[in-house]
Amino acid sequence: MILLHNVTPKVFGLLARKELHDALRNRWFVLYTLVFSLLALVLSWMGLASGQLYGLAGFGRTTASLINLVMLIVPLMGLTLGALSLALEREQGTLLYVLAQPITPAEVLLGKLLGLATALTATLSIGFGLSGLVLAWRGSTIGLGAFLGLLGLAILLALFSLSLGLLFSSALPRTAAALGSALFAWLLLVFLGDLGLLGSALVLRMPIEALFTLSLLNPLQVFKLAAILLLQSDLQVLGPAGQYAMHIYGLRLLPLSIGLLGLWTLVPLLPAHLFFHRRGAL
Repeated sequence: MILLHNVTPKVFGLLARKELHDALRNRWFVLYTLVFSLLALVLSWMGLASGQLYGLAGFGRTTASLINLVMLIVPLMGLTLGALSLALEREQGTLLYVLAQPITPAEVLLGKLLGLATALTATLSIGFGLSGLVLAWRGSTIGLGAFLGLLGLAILLALFSLSLGLLFSSALPRTAAALGSALFAWLLLVFLGDLGLLGSALVLRMPIEALFTLSLLNPLQVFKLAAILLLQSDLQVLGPAGQYAMHIYGLRLLPLSIGLLGLWTLVPLLPAHLFFHRRGAL
């Protein structure tokens, strides 16, 4: 609610369109789009080639393969683009000109978030769209619902990554520092996921309840939990922690995971606004 105070929709929309236009001209964004689309196409083609019956489980097999791709690439895209957004303009001096206008920091922050989110949604839609066209051409529509659901979860994960990147960009004065912090956060989120939880469970002899609660503190693990639930109705693939979660929450686990991922998207925005309001263009 604090972020929405004194936010003018017209100004907010203009800033979002400017950010979208800048993102489309960003060479990193173009590279991310090409890489993600190419990898999605390769995974879909490999999923078809590995099946004896092309029309069966094409979308389901590809959706399972895309989960790891999304967990690896999407946070990297969101974190780096978000970290470069404010810090780069601060170094170039354009942020000082923007804030000299009758515009609030909240409008600038939310405008950048919306513009970058639109750009990343386009990237994900292109990658998923090309993959889906290949599968529909050679296969069937079995598993299409989970495939589209994964796209929605990927967009939520991109929003979280952008929010966290904007937090680094608003708190740190230099582009190098913001980008370095974003890359370090990406490493922590990706490589301290399954490996970190497994190591902690073995060393500390953690109970199942604590292990599951700890996994919810990593948005990438929450995404993985929701994605697996889209593919199948149980979490046996996650071992005892997954079985414990299904036993406790049952059918409520999927909406709970989606809601928690959406909440993680909002968490970095408030401190990002506080840092940006205090630091401004300096």
